[in-house]
Amino acid sequence: MPKKHGKKYLEALKLLEPGKLYQPQEAVSLLKKMNYVKFDPTLEIHMRLGVDPRHADQMVRGVALLPAGTGKEVKVLVFAQGEKAREAEAAGADFVGLDDLIKQIENDWLGFDVAIATPDVMPKIGRLGRKLGPRGLMPNPKTGTVTMDVARAVREAKAGRVEFRVDRTGLLHVPAGKLSFSDEALLSNLAAIIDAVMRAKPASSKGAYIRNVVLASTMSPGVPLDLQSALSLRA
Repeated sequence: MPKKHGKKYLEALKLLEPGKLYQPQEAVSLLKKMNYVKFDPTLEIHMRLGVDPRHADQMVRGVALLPAGTGKEVKVLVFAQGEKAREAEAAGADFVGLDDLIKQIENDWLGFDVAIATPDVMPKIGRLGRKLGPRGLMPNPKTGTVTMDVARAVREAKAGRVEFRVDRTGLLHVPAGKLSFSDEALLSNLAAIIDAVMRAKPASSKGAYIRNVVLASTMSPGVPLDLQSALSLRA
């Protein structure tokens, strides 16, 4: 059954010009006018990529560091021992440990947003893959969350680090900050995400890599962007 939308959504939809592709600045301003929720919604960027994620060599995955941050408090957990555990604590990690944290997670505790680990403890936490993997919380060298430089990883996670991974249909969905941010802050975050996605382009990708881009905020209609204008944000 087609999804039914409420009156406020339909009123917001009337602000969209059918068939128009918007400049990024226009789209951000329009989404602020469209906003009808009582909380501070998240701005999201959605991209359709010209890849086939069924092939391992066309998987797109990476990390973007948002210059203006995410607008939310990020709870960071670090699996580490000894000196590295002390470094993580000094950098501001919310939870640091190893066996005690493994036990809590095995008992279904998941009170954190990002998990970081040093390489030496990965054999111990491998058994958490079934619990953390489906939620995108398993430390992974490809996203910089398995590292000896735990202090830097903690600071980046706290400052505004977002991970992205293409889904099985070739779509990416990435949060780009809160709608209450200034237009300039949101545009700088969008530029960082687009740049990171472009740098994550697989060597095997042929033809158009980013095929279309849409901006939306929580519960809002999507605003389609002019592709060239969106790509030029990273210049």
